[in-house]
Amino acid sequence: MNDQESDQRHISPLHRDGPLRVVLTGGPGGGKTTAADLFRREIGDRVIVVPEAATLLFSGGFPRPEEPAAARSAQSAIYHVQRNLEDVQAARYPDRILLCDRGTVDGGAYWPGGPDEFFASVGSSHEEELSRYDAVIFFESAACGGHGFESENRFRTESQQQAVDLDGHLRALWAPHPSFTLISHSTSFFRKMTVGVGILENLVAVTG
Repeated sequence: MNDQESDQRHISPLHRDGPLRVVLTGGPGGGKTTAADLFRREIGDRVIVVPEAATLLFSGGFPRPEEPAAARSAQSAIYHVQRNLEDVQAARYPDRILLCDRGTVDGGAYWPGGPDEFFASVGSSHEEELSRYDAVIFFESAACGGHGFESENRFRTESQQQAVDLDGHLRALWAPHPSFTLISHSTSFFRKMTVGVGILENLVAVTG
């Protein structure tokens, strides 16, 4: 797949009950947060962005531990904050599109014991968490193409190889979603954002 292509299995989202809920995810430095901001500016008050829970917690002083037991506690907190942020915004803005900067499935890629243990720990399942979202747009990390890995988020501390590994783990978790789109890395960040925003516009057009 070249750097101008994307892989979208279904244009139509799942049409869950409630507002359209689209998750933007991917490896570190993939551009998802930039895409969310661009789309919000383009669409205006038809969309509400649900911020990334991990960044909210870490920027507020929540520790980012490496010890397995502590990391499990941190990921559990992130999961519950992310889930409740989405539900709060869905209740406050029932007529708007929810654009989620990461989603609850992501925790499976960061959990020290692996995704099965993660979903069991939070009292859920992989399938249940995927079903929370109507569509998934996955922004592949620039690190996967051997490009310089940079992130404007100072709370992202992964090395280039860690970014590649995380991208693979996250993609494996999200790819089973029936409305999954992969936006590959590109030598042109502008082109990548153009593709991403275009796909978001198509999703909105399909749902009216």
